This record gives sequence, C-alpha cells and structure tokens, in this order.
Amino acid sequence: MRLVSLVPAATEIACALGAADDLVAVTHDDDHPPQVRRLPRVTRTSLPPDATSHEIDAAVKTAAERRESTFHLDAGALRDARPDLILGQTLCAVCAITLDQVPRALRAPVVPLDASSLDGMLEDVRRVGNAIGRARAAELLVASLRARLEAVRTRSAGRSRPRVACLEWLDPLFNGGHWVPEQVEIAGGTDVLGSPGERSREIAWAEVVAASPDVLVLMPCGFDERRAASDGQRLRRLPGWDEVPAVRAGRVHPVDGNAFFSRPGPRLVDGAVLLARLFAAA
Repeated sequence: MRLVSLVPAATEIACALGAADDLVAVTHDDDHPPQVRRLPRVTRTSLPPDATSHEIDAAVKTAAERRESTFHLDAGALRDARPDLILGQTLCAVCAITLDQVPRALRAPVVPLDASSLDGMLEDVRRVGNAIGRARAAELLVASLRARLEAVRTRSAGRSRPRVACLEWLDPLFNGGHWVPEQVEIAGGTDVLGSPGERSREIAWAEVVAASPDVLVLMPCGFDERRAASDGQRLRRLPGWDEVPAVRAGRVHPVDGNAFFSRPGPRLVDGAVLLARLFAAA
C-alpha cells in the first residue's frame, strides 16, 4: 500500500505501527522518525524560515482573514506519489494541510485524523491501523500507550500538585489547548490556563501573572526546545515577570513543543512523562 501523509502526526502513527516502508511522500514539516526525512514532500509553506513568532502569527491571521492558508499542497508531487491511501487531518488549517484542500481529482481514499484529546489520539491510532491492515498492531500500541499514561498517573499520585501554566505560543501569548491540560493532569499538575479539549486561545500576560503558576512551561507549537528558550527571553521584559512564583523558584521550562505537545501522535505520551519529571523536580 502506497501511503501519503499530509500531517506529521499521521506519519508518526504509521511508523509506530510498522508501516514506515509503505510511506511514499510526506509533508515539508516531517522529521520523525529520522528515516522519513528522505521521502518526497507534497506540501510547502509560504512562511519565511527566519520569521519571528510575531511575524508568523501575523501571516497566519492575514491568511485566515482571506480564507487562505500559509500551508500549500504540491498537487504535482501528490500526483507523482500515486497514493493508495492519504492520511490527513481536519483539526487545524494553521499547522497542516486539511483534507478539504486536496483537489477531488487527486484524492485517493482518505483517513481523516481529528484528535482533540488523548483519547482522540488513541482512536486515530486505531483508525489508521484499521485502514492500513494493521489493526492488531494498533490495538497493541494503544494498550501500551494507555499503560504508560496510567503509570505516569500512578507515580504522580499523592504528590503536591503544582499550578502549571503552559504557553503554546509566545508572541502573542497563547495557552496550551486540546490535550495539553490532560497531559498536565496526568503528570500531577493543575493547568491554570486551560481545560481539556478546549482550543488554545490568545491570552494577556496579565492573565498568566494573575494565575500565579508554580511551573511555567514554554512549548511553542512547531518549535524545538532551543527556539522555545530563545523566544522565551522576551517574557523577561514583561511587567510582573519577577513576581511569578515559577520565576522566583527557577521553574520556567522551555521544552520541545514540536516533538511532545504539538502533534497528536504517540509522542504525546512522552510529553506527559517529561512534564511529570519537571513537576517532580523541586
């Protein structure tokens, strides 16, 4: 079966199910597991590679106002890939191609991923597994991921629960949405800015200060830990920075949002493990 993935989470799910060799094309953002980096790309972005977070936000908002996207499908590359099945997503036009952007003339059968929660991610694993003839592997993977989440929850039980603020974007500020509050709860914290299943939203810095988080996690969507740390420097200039309990305690943590928090795939479990380790560190 020739698989084309239009979203990195789908690529990671397919590979986790043992179907890496069936992938024939992926997106320009795909980087995990490493072997997918050699595959042809069927998407591109109009965002400059050196754009600041503020510039990226402005470009995305402008595109949305025009009912456009900053992510674009390479129809020729998709045609050349000759997919038997397309793995796509319906959740976010900001971070990936949505299935309604695929011309009908080029459509192979599609598997839509639409997770907005951890359970939704596990259902997407099952959906992909069933579609590619790996239902048994999907059930085993789901069971393994659930067991790991439960182990994190068990280890975190009984500890003092820190108040946690997760920032999904840093200029402007957005809180962590969808599955992030679940990751926080399983890891033993209390999310003070978001609720499970809710979309991320733009927030004022004053809301972060007022929430008095014990832990501040910088997880900008699509960025690694180094970029999170770099972008996070601007927060130090904001009023009340030194008043935030997390700052006073030295518990401000830039993390790899791209790997562990942005993509609704199996590595969300690794994100919960990472948070539990951060919360346990005094």
